[in-house]
Amino acid sequence: MGIAQFEKVSFGQFAEGVKKAFGAVPEEKCRQLYAGISLPKRATRGSAGYDLYTPADVTIEPGRSVLIPTGLRVRMEEGWVLLIFPRSGLGMRYRLQLNNTVGVIDSDYYFAKNEGHIFVPLTNDSKEGKTCVIRAGEGFAQGVFVPFGVTEDDAATEVRVGGFGSTTK
Repeated sequence: MGIAQFEKVSFGQFAEGVKKAFGAVPEEKCRQLYAGISLPKRATRGSAGYDLYTPADVTIEPGRSVLIPTGLRVRMEEGWVLLIFPRSGLGMRYRLQLNNTVGVIDSDYYFAKNEGHIFVPLTNDSKEGKTCVIRAGEGFAQGVFVPFGVTEDDAATEVRVGGFGSTTK
């Protein structure tokens, strides 16, 4: 019973995200990163989470944050949400955490102006001074699909157009 499908965003949208996260990157390098994007997958049949892989090497010093443009989007049925968490091993070793604690990817985010490009903001909150290095292609976060309900008097009719933070404007 599939309820969702991961896809890559367009190269243009990915390049825009890379620039936002890392600054100017030569187009050839950006194309290499784009070509190396892996779609999320579960490690085992019993895994709830789909592993997300970083498209580029990322170093996060203690107390610092990075924004990772995954190059991914997800089409899912209404009534479902994708929740993003850091991989548990990285959380344990570096106190790696999402800046917004849990990423919430709504089903209508797929239709946003940025093509539903999933960004993951991470902070290394290590109290031991450990630097976190994640190599391109390594899993760094996991996404779990969860059904959700609405109240009996729900009257939401608005349509999403923007990305992060756009639904409260």
